[in-house]
Amino acid sequence: MTRPPYLLHHLLDGIADEARTAVIDGARTQSYGELLRHAQGCADALLAHGLLPGERVAIALPKSIEECWSIFGVSIASGVFVPVNALLKPAQVRHIVSDCTASIVITNRASLDATREALQDVAVKAILCVEDIAPRTVAVTASKREPALGEDLAAILYTSGSTGRPKGVMLSHRNLLAGSRIVIEYLGITERERILSILPFSFDYGLNQFLTVVQQRAVIVLFSFRLGDEIVRAIQQHAITGLAGVPTIWAILTKAAPSLTRTQLPTLRYITNSGGAVPSETTKRLRELIPDTSIFLMYGLTEAFRSTFLPPDQVDIRPTSIGRAIPECEIFAVTSDGQRAKPGEPGILVHRGPTVSLGYWNRPEDTAKVLRPNPFVPAVLGGDTVCYSGDLVVEDEEGYFSFVGRADAMIKSSGYRISPSEVEEVLMATGSLKQVAVIGLPDPLAGQKVHAVAVARDSASDPVMILQAVSQQLPAFMVPRAIEFVDALPTTPNGKIDYPLLAQQRGKHAG
Repeated sequence: MTRPPYLLHHLLDGIADEARTAVIDGARTQSYGELLRHAQGCADALLAHGLLPGERVAIALPKSIEECWSIFGVSIASGVFVPVNALLKPAQVRHIVSDCTASIVITNRASLDATREALQDVAVKAILCVEDIAPRTVAVTASKREPALGEDLAAILYTSGSTGRPKGVMLSHRNLLAGSRIVIEYLGITERERILSILPFSFDYGLNQFLTVVQQRAVIVLFSFRLGDEIVRAIQQHAITGLAGVPTIWAILTKAAPSLTRTQLPTLRYITNSGGAVPSETTKRLRELIPDTSIFLMYGLTEAFRSTFLPPDQVDIRPTSIGRAIPECEIFAVTSDGQRAKPGEPGILVHRGPTVSLGYWNRPEDTAKVLRPNPFVPAVLGGDTVCYSGDLVVEDEEGYFSFVGRADAMIKSSGYRISPSEVEEVLMATGSLKQVAVIGLPDPLAGQKVHAVAVARDSASDPVMILQAVSQQLPAFMVPRAIEFVDALPTTPNGKIDYPLLAQQRGKHAG
């Protein structure tokens, strides 16, 4: 690159004639030069359909080569990209597109009819199919509309909170590039990497993998799987050097991938985890199965990207720790009375640094709860904005943090953040329940499983039928594993459902 990047598409500068492979998608490959030409063709198509600077473009595609160049195409055209998870149902796609007021939607022909149906009452300028977007014949530079600033909005990623429908987290160009730069530093990512991409780009963790690859001119292998042995084969077949996952993936590899016990993976330099804590026994088993692979345990949240990492040499020493602050960032815990927590004292994890997001799209009140003035750096000394995570942690004397629990009712399952109230809303819409409470219970594979405790409307209420109906409205990871009928839900003195008591009573017997 001829200059330090400050806009996302600057990562593509200087690759017009680069024949080096960038993306492998099944039997298809795309070079860096082709990635740039397709991205510029995408930008041309967006501009031809009237995209204005700062307008949102929803990318409703499965993880694919086309999604890769669409992300950069939106950036080149000075738009804001909004990745839509391919697992989402029509109502959720509609919510995202309408909530962010996307002006253009990018999809493919296979999904065109379903996309049109989901958005039939949503005003958009155009729905573009990737098959109709022609690449540039000649591409010289990635720059298009400038000037623009690194502080400008680049992306909106939708994530569930503890209440209500998913909220859009606003990320600037600087946020995304800082996340890429920081991860490259502490993982030591080079152009020699061949990274297996399992996580969706609508997840900041998956998106960051892609950006780090492009920044270093490495190779990303897009991959989906049903069985653990398929992951093992992919690592071997593609000489994978890096793999990122959530706790569910590591549980599958250690408990449901028999080929891993007899397969050597000499190229696998490192694996990383985020999206929830990995049980100590799972980490131990991974160390036994892939002894020459470095394990990085990490903690993060979309609102600040990544906060901590545990270096591989500390995994055996501190197996339950989420690590220490990532480079360029400061992490500290704040007590309920607003004081900095002392070592050993629980407090809310607070993140300070260049990856702190711009807040939630069109939700100033929610933003104000999470992004606040730094309590320990007054404005007169150049005070800044920090991110309150909502997670209770404890710091030890050496600056390593351990997770204690959530300060709200949000469920983390298979790396996804799930809003109980969103699931409850769909359950109640079936008309079969008088009342319902959704909680997360411990699960050895998913970290937490979604569990519903309900009061039936009458004796005809059938939990199997209810779950079948719910599965038409929610992606599989949000559907409760079971509905438990009770005569009445416990309440607090002020009449609210006592969620902690429900979780405590059932957690003793869950697993």
